[in-house]
Amino acid sequence: MSILDRMFGGGHDKQGDSSSPIGHADNDMRTVLETFLEMNPQPTEMLTAEAARQQPTPADAAQRILRERHLDKAADLQVLTQDIKIPGAAGDLEARIYKMHESDKLHPVVLYIHGGGWVIADLNVYDSSPRAISKFGDIIVVSVHYRQAPEHKFPAAHDDVYAAYKWIRENAQSFGGDPQRVAVVGESAGGNLALNVAIRARDEGAPAPAHVVAVYPIAAGSTDSPSYREWAEAKPLNKAMMQWFFEHYLNGPQELSDPRIDLVNADLRGLPGVTVINAEIDPLCSEGELLAERLEAQGVDVRHKTFHGVTHEFFGMGLVVKDAAAAETFAVHELKRAFGTAILPI
Repeated sequence: MSILDRMFGGGHDKQGDSSSPIGHADNDMRTVLETFLEMNPQPTEMLTAEAARQQPTPADAAQRILRERHLDKAADLQVLTQDIKIPGAAGDLEARIYKMHESDKLHPVVLYIHGGGWVIADLNVYDSSPRAISKFGDIIVVSVHYRQAPEHKFPAAHDDVYAAYKWIRENAQSFGGDPQRVAVVGESAGGNLALNVAIRARDEGAPAPAHVVAVYPIAAGSTDSPSYREWAEAKPLNKAMMQWFFEHYLNGPQELSDPRIDLVNADLRGLPGVTVINAEIDPLCSEGELLAERLEAQGVDVRHKTFHGVTHEFFGMGLVVKDAAAAETFAVHELKRAFGTAILPI
């Protein structure tokens, strides 16, 4: 019996058992989850922020699988990287530039914003997603690490990523980017931040992103949606962990209704095109689907897909999870469509 079966009640086939979130995971995702739990992660909600940042991650599990399959050397996808510092809202931020090659031709640019509930994770934890976007889209990606809670409370992260967006618009040509073709991509908390970049640009009359890709974004302040109820005990993200994130980042419960957090009730009119990607086995699934509905209702050009049999954090695992590769292709397809470049078949 596997570790997943011992923890969640064994005997699940690929289609799963409705009583278990793990039972719904497809074989690829289940392998990642099995490997992740073998690394003995502790419940984030029981830890300090400092301790939580030292925990193994699903990305670590995916990397272990690649090493076991002797595919780890292929995982860099021959992408060039450069670590730099860029100005944030209150000091320099760590950033990493990804590009396929040096060229005299200006390339479209993506500001990539990692997840981690505004509290944990960094550029290294979320390395595979910007790498894949750069490789398969021939796009320059700038991944930025923002200030995190509880050391820096709301809206520090929001302010930092908007400062990063402005810096990219003003400095894209210095690293081979086209300042007229800048999009924003974010995962989880980063998906929330990505949408907020577009909203703030609209409100300040600044140039809009060419497109926004929000991957399983935090889009509501409530933890009582259908998916929160159905997947309250899911891995790697569960309801208790999300509540821990809110408690660490926000200054008080009143900020749960702030439109920068509660995006499903925000003014979304006039935004550029948005792609929303969700995972089925994820407490955030319902709010992501509702966000897509609210965007469409307010006249925004929306593309949306929910991938079944996968969990939060599946995006970026394209070398080990088939549907992650499909999600990455979908995201790159929509970015290239927005940039007006050759579109990949999907």
